[in-house]
Amino acid sequence: MEPTLVAIAGSTGSIGTQTLDVIRAENLRNPGSYEVVALGAGRSTDLLIEQAREFAPSVVVVTDGDARGVVVSSLSSTAVSGDLPDLVGPADVVVNGVVGFAGLTVTIDTLKAGKRLALANKESLIAAGPVVQPLRSIPGAELVPVDSEHCALHQCLRSSVNPEREVAQLLLTASGGPFRGRTAAELSEITVEAALAHPTWSMGPKITVDSSTLMNKGLEVIEAHELYGTPYDQIDVVVHPQSIIHSMVEFTDGSTIAQLSLPDMRLPIGYALGFPDRIASPFGRIDWSSLERLDFEPPDRATFRCLDLAYEAGRVGGTGPAWLSAANEVAVDAFLTGNLAWNEIPDVCVDVMAVHDGATPNTVDDVVEADAEARRTASRLLSKRRNNKND
Repeated sequence: MEPTLVAIAGSTGSIGTQTLDVIRAENLRNPGSYEVVALGAGRSTDLLIEQAREFAPSVVVVTDGDARGVVVSSLSSTAVSGDLPDLVGPADVVVNGVVGFAGLTVTIDTLKAGKRLALANKESLIAAGPVVQPLRSIPGAELVPVDSEHCALHQCLRSSVNPEREVAQLLLTASGGPFRGRTAAELSEITVEAALAHPTWSMGPKITVDSSTLMNKGLEVIEAHELYGTPYDQIDVVVHPQSIIHSMVEFTDGSTIAQLSLPDMRLPIGYALGFPDRIASPFGRIDWSSLERLDFEPPDRATFRCLDLAYEAGRVGGTGPAWLSAANEVAVDAFLTGNLAWNEIPDVCVDVMAVHDGATPNTVDDVVEADAEARRTASRLLSKRRNNKND
């Protein structure tokens, strides 16, 4: 059996390094199952060089010019490029673990080439859904989400022969973040340290803050709509503190199918690499003798306003989700740098969306410009907010 040829964009980041963990484990169980043919990174030269020496890819992409020179001098026998789309050519499946708009070209080129895309880049669907969607109909193009909730939905939906007719609702689970159960009054003076103390997942600062505000879950609602075409009225969120059930699908006959596992991103990564088959390495396996309880409760939408803001932006459509995502990033950065209170993050998002221009993107440039305009607007409104406080 021929190996599956894998390219990894963002190989030195969290998704990239865990993808290599999965490949090591699978090749140990079944030698030659996967071959890494391309690696891509920004400027983490030491780790990228180490990865390239271990996996001997035919192509290494380094987007930072200075870092590229270091890699070229260290990997004299390997083709080194500066363009992320160069990863796509030699691969059967492309793992897109790039953060930000740099990953959008990888998504577009992979789908245009009619290949499988293991997608962890949120901008591809939240900000650029209208641009990406038509590419999914290209013969051979296949999008498998690398995200615990959307991977869970993907697995649950396989139990239906006609999801469009049989699905009653998608249920995304949320841990509730570190402030679950607190009132708005109790959240008036949240510190950065407290917001970064996630109860179940280890993530970067921005995503961890998004979890604390429930913005991450709202953005995942938009992604679920883009991935599966399910109307927003049929997508709901339920708080599940243990993070064992990663999402559920309720069907029209009253049945609910859930996907359960311990929190481990290597499971959805392995699912995307092996699809439509399952890999043999049991990442996230549950010890059922020690699992004591599974709790559920509705989210507190009044206190955690970002969740409904995402629903609103999703229903607006066009560049609405891109504007919300950009506004939130600016607001979260201001919080992390001590220039905005935690409970003012949704206020900034509301102010920005109030002046959204209602545009619909047709090209990648349209998406990039929408993001830039939303960031300019958010920065201007933040500055105005600070000036008003100082007056």
